[in-house]
Amino acid sequence: MAAEDPSVSGVSGRYATALFELARDEQSVDQVRADLDKFEALLNESADLKRLVRSPVFAADAQLKALTAVLNKAGIAGTSAKFLKVLTANRRLFAVADVIRAYRALVAKFKGEATAEVTVAEQLSDKNLDALKAALKSVTGKDVALNVKVDPSIIGGLVVKLGSRMVDSSLRTKLNSIKNAMKEAG
Repeated sequence: MAAEDPSVSGVSGRYATALFELARDEQSVDQVRADLDKFEALLNESADLKRLVRSPVFAADAQLKALTAVLNKAGIAGTSAKFLKVLTANRRLFAVADVIRAYRALVAKFKGEATAEVTVAEQLSDKNLDALKAALKSVTGKDVALNVKVDPSIIGGLVVKLGSRMVDSSLRTKLNSIKNAMKEAG
């Protein structure tokens, strides 16, 4: 399966494929995805955890001990915890973000979903998120999972990346195009 999808190649692709196949066999695909999402959220909000994951300075046993404490506190157990510990023991924990991304891609393909990267100026309400999902589903014919990123620098509007397509309706882009048009006319 990994060879068919370029987003799941290399070391991270091999680990993600192994985890996906194991989770599929155990019928725990959604639980593993939820656990990995939880771990990624912890990673994004903790500079110390990022340092633990990325730094080659930590010995494998120290890294494993610290990771075990983090997983226990976060309530991440079972297949997900065992997998993260295997990554640590194999000195591949630095690739965990890529493994999580590849795992999500495999799950999406398995479930017939598409994933859209959405950048907005401020957090969207649930009503707006549902409307965006419905609009993207009508375009793709698939259920669309949204990865929403808030970036106030786009001023307003949104930027949607779905596969190789991108729609940029941000106010920043519109203002820049007006500015360029005025320079050319000028």
